[in-house]
Amino acid sequence: MARNIADLRNLAVCGHSSAGKTSLVDHLLIKSGAVSAKPSVDAGNSICDFDEEEKHHKHSVESTVVNYDHSGKHFNVIDTPGYPDLVGQMIGSLRAVETALIAVDAHAGIKVNTRRAWNEAGKAGCGRILVLTKLDADNIDFTGLIDSLKEVFGDSCVLLNVPLGISSSLKGVASTLRLDGSADGAVVDPKEINEALVESIIEVDEAVMERYFEGEMPSESELRKLMVQAIAAGTLTPVVCISTKQDIGVSELMDILVDAALPPTAVPRTGTKDGDTVTLKPDPTAPLAAQVFKTRIDPFVQRLSFLRIYSGTLHKDSTLDSACARKGIKIGHLLSVQASETTPVDDAGPGEIVAVAKCEDLHTGTSLGEVHLPAIPFPTPMVGLAAAPKSRGDEAKLSGALHKITEEDSTIHLDHDPETKEMVLTGMSELHLMLIQERLKRRDKVEIETKQPKVPYRETVQSQGEGSYRHKKQSGGAGQFAEVHIRVFPLPEGIEIDEYAVKARFPHLKKKHYHKKNHFLWIDSVVGASIPGNFMPAVEKGFLERLRQGVVAGYPIQNVCVEVHFGKDHPVDSNETAFKMAASKAFAQVFKESKPALLEPVVNMHITVPADHVGDVSSDLAGRRGQMVGMETSGGGLTTVEAKAPLAEVSTYARTLSSMTGGQGSYAMEFSHYEVVPGNVQQEIISKAKMKDDED
Repeated sequence: MARNIADLRNLAVCGHSSAGKTSLVDHLLIKSGAVSAKPSVDAGNSICDFDEEEKHHKHSVESTVVNYDHSGKHFNVIDTPGYPDLVGQMIGSLRAVETALIAVDAHAGIKVNTRRAWNEAGKAGCGRILVLTKLDADNIDFTGLIDSLKEVFGDSCVLLNVPLGISSSLKGVASTLRLDGSADGAVVDPKEINEALVESIIEVDEAVMERYFEGEMPSESELRKLMVQAIAAGTLTPVVCISTKQDIGVSELMDILVDAALPPTAVPRTGTKDGDTVTLKPDPTAPLAAQVFKTRIDPFVQRLSFLRIYSGTLHKDSTLDSACARKGIKIGHLLSVQASETTPVDDAGPGEIVAVAKCEDLHTGTSLGEVHLPAIPFPTPMVGLAAAPKSRGDEAKLSGALHKITEEDSTIHLDHDPETKEMVLTGMSELHLMLIQERLKRRDKVEIETKQPKVPYRETVQSQGEGSYRHKKQSGGAGQFAEVHIRVFPLPEGIEIDEYAVKARFPHLKKKHYHKKNHFLWIDSVVGASIPGNFMPAVEKGFLERLRQGVVAGYPIQNVCVEVHFGKDHPVDSNETAFKMAASKAFAQVFKESKPALLEPVVNMHITVPADHVGDVSSDLAGRRGQMVGMETSGGGLTTVEAKAPLAEVSTYARTLSSMTGGQGSYAMEFSHYEVVPGNVQQEIISKAKMKDDED
């Protein structure tokens, strides 16, 4: 199967929901002859939206991989969901491609996920092409739309074609690069755009640019070659016009993609090997470097791991090294994927996208080969639900089903609360968790009961404290004795912990333990063996147990340093259990005396609403302890408000925003940082926690 890398093009189709992404991909497949059916999202028979939830909701829930051939090029295309809640699917897909095709609804304009797609494509190093869809819709302000694109995304946005007519009068498109066709009825004269377009293309080559300004026009072949370089460099963002409903501009888009979509060689890829950064060679004879960017488990429990090959050649039935596994990973069948259909292949070379079936050792983000590829930067989920099966006896069934969900979606986390014995499912939003519940019911035949979203508060200290605890138990037979003396210090986020700095602060340092998850440091500075070394692991266990349990409200502890500097033991009665208990109790006791505080997660919010609702949004945020930090025009009469707010106040924001804007508002949010909860709110949270403990 391995193809000439120069003939490969990998695209991710991104953008806000209802921008027509899936319909566009369906049309690409139809017009290229890759499929013979006539799919439709509205009719529920789209090639890409084949999942039952997608058919029911009439929008994409997962990313879908398809492929087609056109003008001697092979295109791998990934259709991605448009809801901000499902952004993880888009982020993973962008790591597997070189070009992001960002769909913009010409009537609705730039929305929250349009911006997110633009930004995530930039982070992934992708070239960007904007596709204006639904140009047959009513009431389109084309000039205003182009102005808003340039205002938001920059002057690199230049039309590669213009519509002939608009809305109901739309009849075709005319190129702004090749001025050899009819431009009757053009909304904008192609000649007015041609000069700016050519200058954006040749900006990447000083020699060509110099000849141009001396009066020598670049040849068409030169412009095609330089266009790829300009898109890769970001000096050109092509804007293309289409209407899938009227089948206008799609054929022209396909031809544009042959020239403008970046080949795999246009985007350099790097990884690490033995601690050194290495640049991957897109060469079939080079060592293999590949990464899993998506995992899917279909209703027949066939696990599919989607791989992008960056270097070397992957063969079926091979065993490969991976920095993510202690032993070699056995690769069985390789599959070419066309939405829900798969076809066996023998091998895949650089630039290819394939799937591997039934390999339990592969997970999203796993690197194959000697080079370790960077982790995929999925956002942190923030909205949680305590989940339990409706039917008694379904606990094991639910646990297995949720494991499959977390394998498929890296923005879903599953934690088991050791205190409540609950399974806590954390996702990006209420909608995200609702879709997960639907999938559990449909695919795995298990229904769940949920509780109010659980806010992941944390506990910390704000001042230094010192104290000790003696654990002594005599109840017949062997006794227990242990005494632990500790000091507790605040350890704010952002403080880098290195051995040199720790030794400078603690000259008698013996060893340190740093737990990255909770930004927790514990230090053994005991001298003279007042606590025998064989009991120090038990002391650490005591600290870590208390770290999970919390002290003032039962939430995990973070941003704390604990120094063990003295203790006492008994030659007969001391044991690991006694020292574990003493350490835990000492930690809790000193913690309470070190100005304890609750921390709450704060989120960044990007709220897009009609301009006349900005005042409503501002007032509502103020009542939620939030604050606006900026706003900018998004075009089409919309404004995007940038804000920060405590997660506890906005975990159910979707309902409020819909009510406030008549369903016209949309938003996305992402974790920002933890900060101390205000005193009055903190007391309320602690009181509720104590009441719950009393009930239990």
